[in-house]
Amino acid sequence: MTNDEAHRKAQLYKLPGIMALLLLLSVGAIAAIYRLPTPIVNYTLEADLRQQAELWKRRVVLHMADTEASFDARALEPSDEDFLMLLPEASDVYRFKLFDADGRIFWSSRKNDIGGANDEPYFDAIVAQGQTHFKQVQKPSSEIDDLLLHVENVDHSQLREVAEVYTPVMIDGRFVGAIEFYTDVTETMYNSITRIRYLLATFFGIAITSLGIVLLVIYRANKSQMRAMQKRNAKERSMMDEQLRLAREVRLLGELNEWLQSSRSLEELFNMVARFMTHILPDAEGSIYVYSNSRDVLDGCASWNGGTHKEHIHPEECWGLRRGRTYEYGASEIDFVCEHAEPHDGRPYFSIPILAHGETVGLMHLCAVPDKCEGFRESKKLAQMCAEQISMAIANVRMRDQLHDQSVRDPLTGLFNRRHMTETLRKSIAQSQKTGDPLSVIAIDVDHFKKFNDTHGHDAGDMVLRAVGSVLEQVCDGEQVACRIGGEEFTALLPGTSNSDALKRAEELRQAVEAVVVRYGDKNLPRVTISAGVSHYPAHGTMPQDLMRAADDALYVAKGKGRNQVVCAANSALIGQAAPETLPDDDNASPQIAAE
Repeated sequence: MTNDEAHRKAQLYKLPGIMALLLLLSVGAIAAIYRLPTPIVNYTLEADLRQQAELWKRRVVLHMADTEASFDARALEPSDEDFLMLLPEASDVYRFKLFDADGRIFWSSRKNDIGGANDEPYFDAIVAQGQTHFKQVQKPSSEIDDLLLHVENVDHSQLREVAEVYTPVMIDGRFVGAIEFYTDVTETMYNSITRIRYLLATFFGIAITSLGIVLLVIYRANKSQMRAMQKRNAKERSMMDEQLRLAREVRLLGELNEWLQSSRSLEELFNMVARFMTHILPDAEGSIYVYSNSRDVLDGCASWNGGTHKEHIHPEECWGLRRGRTYEYGASEIDFVCEHAEPHDGRPYFSIPILAHGETVGLMHLCAVPDKCEGFRESKKLAQMCAEQISMAIANVRMRDQLHDQSVRDPLTGLFNRRHMTETLRKSIAQSQKTGDPLSVIAIDVDHFKKFNDTHGHDAGDMVLRAVGSVLEQVCDGEQVACRIGGEEFTALLPGTSNSDALKRAEELRQAVEAVVVRYGDKNLPRVTISAGVSHYPAHGTMPQDLMRAADDALYVAKGKGRNQVVCAANSALIGQAAPETLPDDDNASPQIAAE
C-alpha cells in the first residue's frame, strides 16, 4: 500500500471524528448565534451613543445664551429652559440632566431630579477629566416618560435597556459641568441583536452546509477511492495468489516429471502419479488407463482421491478417445456420458487422451469432487499439462523397456538371449542357496537343423527356430525362463521345480515341438524334433557354468543315442567320463528319457 493510499484510508477512517467535530461546530454556532450578538451590539451601540451624545451636547451648548455663566451660576435663562424642555420630544433622549463642576444637578427635564448629586467615583475620575462616561442599565418601563416617540410598542411589564451617557462640558479647557443623557435603546439593541443573529445564522448555516458538502464530497471521493483501492488490492492479491498457485503447480509438475523420469517400471510410475495428482489436483477424483499390448482394450492402472477404475475398458467407450481430444462433460448444453464413466451422477469430468510421440497410449479420467465443481472446471489446463508429463514418462519407460528387451532378447524368436540367461541363472542359484528350493536347467538343440538350412534355405530355418521358440515360451510359465543361446540351441531355466517335474516338463516340450507343423510357402516342412539334456542344482553343480556344462553333456548324450529324446545328466562325479547309460527304447522306437 502506497503512502497516498494509506493517507486516504486514514482520512476515511477519521470521517466519524470529522462528523463529530461538525456537530460540535453546529452546537458552537448555535451558542454563538445566541451569545455573540449581545456584546457586539453593546459595543457598537456604546460607540454610536458616545458620538450621538456629543451631538446632543453641542445642540444644548449652542442654544444656551451663555454656557459658561449658566454652569458657573447653576442657573438657566428662561429661553434656555424652554429649549431644553423641547429636546426630549425632538430626539431619542427621553431625559437629561445638567451637572455643575461639583456633580450637583442644577437642572433636569424632570424637576424632582434638581438638587441631587452624583458622588460616584467615575464622575471625578472620568467625567471631570473631560472624558465621556457610558453605562447601560435596565430600568422598568415606568421610568420612561409618556412621549409616544419613546413608548411606542413598549411592553410595560418588561424591563427596558437604558443608556446613560455623561458628557463633560469644557470651556477653554476648564471643566464647568456635565450633561447626562438618558435614551431607551431596547428596541435598537434587540433589533440589532436579531439582525446580527440572522446574519450569523446565515453565515454559520452557509459555512456548515459548505463544510458538510465538502466533507460529503471528500467522503464520497475517499469512499470511491477506497473501493477502487480495495478492488485494486483484491486484484493484486488475486494475481499474487494466482502467481503463487502457478508457481506451486510448476514446482509440482517439475517434481512430478523428475520422479516419473526416474521410475523403473510402469507400476512404479503409476504409483507416483497417484500420489502427485492428489496434491496437484485436489478437487478431482482420477484414474488412468493404458492400452494393452494387443491395443484392443485399455487396462486400468491407477486411481486417486476416491476415484475408481475398471479392470478393462474399450476405446469406443470414451468420447475423448473417439474424438481424439479432451472431452469435457458439463461444458456444453448437450453432453453425452462416456460408457466407462457409468454410472454417472451428473458431476463434470474430463476424459483426456494420453499421447506420446503422436500416438495415443492411454487415458486419464478426472471427475470433480462433490461440491468443488467450479474449481474443477478451472483445472482443465493443468490437467492437460499433467497428462503431457505422464505421457512422456510412459513413453520413456516403454522405450527403456524396449531397449532393455532388445539387449536381453533374441530378435528372431523374442526369447531371452544368452546374456540374460546367464544373469538369471546366477540369481536363481543364489536364491536356491538361501531358500533350499530346487533348480533345473534344460539344454535344447534342434535335430538336423543344418539340413533345413541346406535343403529349404535360411528363411525356412528361421521359421523352424521361431516355431521352437514359440513352443518353448508357451511351455515355460511363471518364473520359468526360456532363452535362445545361439543358432539352434535353446535353454530353459526352471527355478522352484523338482527334479521329476523338470524331466516331465522337458518331455512335454519335446512332444510339443514334435507335434508342430511348420508350413513354408505352399508346403509343410519335414517334422521338427529336439534333443534335451537336464541338470539339477545342486546335484550337478553349484555354479552356473557347472549346471550348463552338465546339461550340455546330457544333450550330447541324447544326440548320440539317436536324438529326439531327453537325457538327465549323471552325478557331478561322472561328468566328463564314460557315456551315460540310457533307458531302453520301446517297441515303436519312440523317444525316451534316459539317465546318465
